[in-house]
Amino acid sequence: MSAQEQPHLASAADRQPAPGPHGRSSFLRDLRVVWSERGFRRLFSTRLISQTGDGIFTAGLGTYVFFNAATFPSPAKGAAAFAVLYAPYSLIGPFAGVFIDRWSRRQILVYSALIRAVFVALTAALMASGNLGVPLYAAVLLTLGVNRFFLSSLSAALPHVVHEDKLVMANSVTPTAGGIMAIIGGVVGLGVNAATGDTEHGAAITLLVAGAAYVIASTVAATMGKDQLGPAREQVQKVRGRLLAEMGIVAVGLAAGARYIFRRRGPAAALGATGGNRFFYGILFLMSILLYRNYFYRSSATTAESHYTILVTVVGIGYGCAALVTPPVARRMAKPAIITLALVASAVVIGAFGESFSQIPYLVMGFVLGLAGQSVAICATTILQEQLADDYRGRAFAFYDMFFNITFVVGALITSQFMPLSGKSPALIAVIAIGYAVVAAGYWGLGRHSAGPTSGGSIPTDFAQRSSS
Repeated sequence: MSAQEQPHLASAADRQPAPGPHGRSSFLRDLRVVWSERGFRRLFSTRLISQTGDGIFTAGLGTYVFFNAATFPSPAKGAAAFAVLYAPYSLIGPFAGVFIDRWSRRQILVYSALIRAVFVALTAALMASGNLGVPLYAAVLLTLGVNRFFLSSLSAALPHVVHEDKLVMANSVTPTAGGIMAIIGGVVGLGVNAATGDTEHGAAITLLVAGAAYVIASTVAATMGKDQLGPAREQVQKVRGRLLAEMGIVAVGLAAGARYIFRRRGPAAALGATGGNRFFYGILFLMSILLYRNYFYRSSATTAESHYTILVTVVGIGYGCAALVTPPVARRMAKPAIITLALVASAVVIGAFGESFSQIPYLVMGFVLGLAGQSVAICATTILQEQLADDYRGRAFAFYDMFFNITFVVGALITSQFMPLSGKSPALIAVIAIGYAVVAAGYWGLGRHSAGPTSGGSIPTDFAQRSSS
């Protein structure tokens, strides 16, 4: 079965059109070009407002779960929170397209935003009551699950509001701008939470601000025509009545994509390197939260939150630098070598600074891990794009997207069983450093002779920018 027969299996990375002949793109120039399209302006505004709400929602939820003045997070609760945050994107994402190809995408945007606002209000009410159990996680899961349909509909609708010759520019601009607005929303959410006293009620108010953003996004989406974003009514008639069959096709396609990757040494090695990096990064992420809240600033949740925000910002800067550094390096060095060096750098910086359990060294470690981790992701994604046949690329990337998030959650879940409440574990730091080194050695042994003739090719700058978003 060809990728064309399974459009809902294509990943975000795979859906991006090829870069222009120069391989470089000015964000502001591209934005000016596509902004002239009236439909794009409305769809783009819907995305920006909604993703601002996503950032506010994440900040409110994170401060409540991890930096609550009245409670201290445990490893098990932290791992459970990770699972709730990432499960919708990992498990629902590949199947969302089955519905998006049947329903009016404009209506999905309008009503999913409103439904999210309702679920956010429910979540806020649970927070205000001090709930930190199954009902809260269920409400969050529903909110994020609906958001998966919203984001997928935005991507599917884009070709309906820009001309084909501008689609490359639109695909380059929209995720980058959306990511920026999510970061800004996160900062706004932290500010609202701090202004309201870092209490359960303050977190609830922060979530209600996010809910208001979703209502505004729904209102903007409603200004577009009901059929403007597709799918065409003739297409809906063709697929009507085949829902279960198509969902089965998606599941079979995911399995086929996984088998296709693992039968090819180069892509399988790249997938393993990515999974190894995400596995250990998930452990470090959980450990860092526990350290800041339960060890560095046990007596002050507000101080812990503010200092952890600095760490997250530094890691984000590292991610952004990877988009600038990796493409020119890839023009001079094979991508398997870059992946190996990035993993080795992670092992070295963790071994050198990890057991200091001191904040300044951890900022250095966070920057390097952000840079190295995103470099691995950029190179691995490019290797898969280069070495997978087009007939399988969509299915393979759908599996890759799931694998990327699941390994992160699994790392946190496994180690939560024996991670100390304070997060301080010299033994675990040593295991992580050694683990990165083992993954680097394993990848170098498997990947360096199997990357194919394009392994030393360059990575387009605009692709790296999209990956970092």
